[in-house]
Amino acid sequence: MSIISKSAIATGDGKFIIDTVSIAEPKADEVVVKIKAAGLCHTDHDSLNWGKPIVLGHEGAGVVEQIGSKVTDFKVGDKVILNWATPCMKCFQCQEGNQHICENNSPVTAGGNGYTPGHAHLEGSLWNDKPIERSFNIGTIAEYALVKESACVKLDSDMPMPSASIISCGVMTGYGSVVNSAELTAGSSAVVLGTGGVGLNVIQGAKVSGASKIIAIDINEERLEMAKQFGATHTIKANKEDVGLMQAAEEVKKMTDGRGADYAFECTAVPVLGAAPLAMIRNAGTAVQVSGIEEEITIDMNLFEWDKIYINPLYGKCRPQIDFPKLVSLYDKGDLMLDEMITRTYPLENLQQAFDDMLAGRNAKGVIVFN
Repeated sequence: MSIISKSAIATGDGKFIIDTVSIAEPKADEVVVKIKAAGLCHTDHDSLNWGKPIVLGHEGAGVVEQIGSKVTDFKVGDKVILNWATPCMKCFQCQEGNQHICENNSPVTAGGNGYTPGHAHLEGSLWNDKPIERSFNIGTIAEYALVKESACVKLDSDMPMPSASIISCGVMTGYGSVVNSAELTAGSSAVVLGTGGVGLNVIQGAKVSGASKIIAIDINEERLEMAKQFGATHTIKANKEDVGLMQAAEEVKKMTDGRGADYAFECTAVPVLGAAPLAMIRNAGTAVQVSGIEEEITIDMNLFEWDKIYINPLYGKCRPQIDFPKLVSLYDKGDLMLDEMITRTYPLENLQQAFDDMLAGRNAKGVIVFN
């Protein structure tokens, strides 16, 4: 029997509606998850303009409702965190250890933010009797999600579901960009540009990694205060008139023996700041473009002098079955703050308010919750 799921559906023209989607019984290697919480990300708002109907949402956690005949690692009632970067483990990148950029399954590198065959069958979700894509192949802003078994990571913790849900993307992206991608070493100095949800998790990743100095930069005083709570040792309030944050870069140098920081992480998603982390780091330092800017920008090549490294990681080089349990363990030990990151929760019916609050910068993280 199919399940009727109340879902947030992007209509492809910048708008969304709340409507019902019919969820089919899972195939042999698939699972139906009853969503309990879905984190909200700027990408969810961007997806309103992808020009096609999709079930919104790519961060989520819930409880297994149904399992396919060949599912062995999960049973009905298991708590799970959903993951959109399901590796095939056979392609070149997976064999190289880059599960997050799987050449067959990744909706980003293989599917152009569309359906890929490494995920649950497309016909398993019907809207108006037609198959509908699910955002990043999972579609978490809905009462139910049909996913592959490989998209589930068991949650062996009593953490609240809203906190578990944000691990799916925002927490993993920020933390992983520090620990997996930049491989920040203990005793290093780090600058974090932008202290929203992702930036706060970069700060946490730097703290867990043993950074001696963590400098948070933002135009919002309240966010800077929050950054201190999450581990920032120093803060700089940026000026909107400071083009490229060059003045802020001078402040960073004053805090770092005149050299610049060892690492700088751009978390603003503002294209004109794409080169800003290069201005913050010392010679032979590492700049990390965390926020996923995908626009043409102009960079002064002098900023690369000398021996500076600039990387643009996806999803914090996530290895879901390895990294998610690590994050849960850090939370359980009190070393990772997640509950404190959730500024507000919303019922599905208040999704527009959640988007408005996110775009206005009112929340570190907003989460849609379900009964």
